[in-house]
Amino acid sequence: MRFLTGFLLVAVGYFLCWPVAIDPVGWQAPVDEGYVGAFKPNRRLGEATHIEMTTGHGPEDIVADSDGVLYTALADGEILRIEGDAVVTLGQVEGRVLGLAIGPQQQLYAADAYRGLLEIDRQSGAASVLLDQVEGKPLVYANNLDVASDGKIYFSEASRKFGARENGGTYPASLLDLMEHGGHGRLLVFDPARKTAEVIAGGFSFANGVALAHDERSVLLAETGAYRVWRIWLEGEKKGQREIVLENLPGFPDNLSRGLDGKYWLGLVSPRNPLLDRLAPYPLWRKVAQRLPEFMRPSARFYGHAVAFDDQGDIRASLQDPSGQVHTVTGVLETPGYLYIGSLLNNVIAVVKSQSI
Repeated sequence: MRFLTGFLLVAVGYFLCWPVAIDPVGWQAPVDEGYVGAFKPNRRLGEATHIEMTTGHGPEDIVADSDGVLYTALADGEILRIEGDAVVTLGQVEGRVLGLAIGPQQQLYAADAYRGLLEIDRQSGAASVLLDQVEGKPLVYANNLDVASDGKIYFSEASRKFGARENGGTYPASLLDLMEHGGHGRLLVFDPARKTAEVIAGGFSFANGVALAHDERSVLLAETGAYRVWRIWLEGEKKGQREIVLENLPGFPDNLSRGLDGKYWLGLVSPRNPLLDRLAPYPLWRKVAQRLPEFMRPSARFYGHAVAFDDQGDIRASLQDPSGQVHTVTGVLETPGYLYIGSLLNNVIAVVKSQSI
């Protein structure tokens, strides 16, 4: 009995007092309405064909140049070029590229969670650092980006506190930031011509996908930890203001991209986690959850989901794969003929014919 009592006291002390990396902030998660209405379950992603990544996994984002050549990046830093059925290694970076974008002069830009903003030579694959600090402080977790017609690069810093390098990779760092919900994410802009950077907006719970509006008067930002997409105005009477475009999504929003016909594409990397939502108002219990073994903590569930919406926030398409064969959907590239769908953890790019959207 004494042994059992002592064990229980030690266990209670551990779960209540053991130091953890997070300092949670209480918040009220919106009631999860699930897959209803415009998000009614379907199996349209289950019909996708696949481009296999034979050398690794995690083709998070996909872009195309003016010749229709595709580019993606894998979890180990490998940069791939895809022409037709040929998948070839273009280069290797010492980091994790989460976002890719093509500039007005066909430059290939990357947001690297370890190194900051990069430019990658489309012929040699060599990577050069464009920006690795802002206001005299290092970029901690560059995430996604888009490029304006004037060459300015708009990008997200997912978290200023939980960096990939210090926390065992991008995925573990993202889980820490989501569990803390501390508002460490921000949106920034970098001008390559002037080599200057500035912060546009902050206070986001894991700032993720970035897409300029089609008229470039505003920029859209996915806030993963709050299940919503923001519009931040860049010019006009509303300059500097923000407004919600999508909210109470059924999953965690990831990368954003401009599509065709006024659409924007958003990947939902995983359905929402009921335990994480229930713990949202209770910082103490989130610390307790963080002390659980890793396999018992909230984590991503395999469920494929890509969403298209317009400037009014109306859902134009919702493509799903409940089986999870297409899973952890991140970036979506729309071309006149096809949708190319990236993934955080899968070893394939899913391909859907545009006429089936």
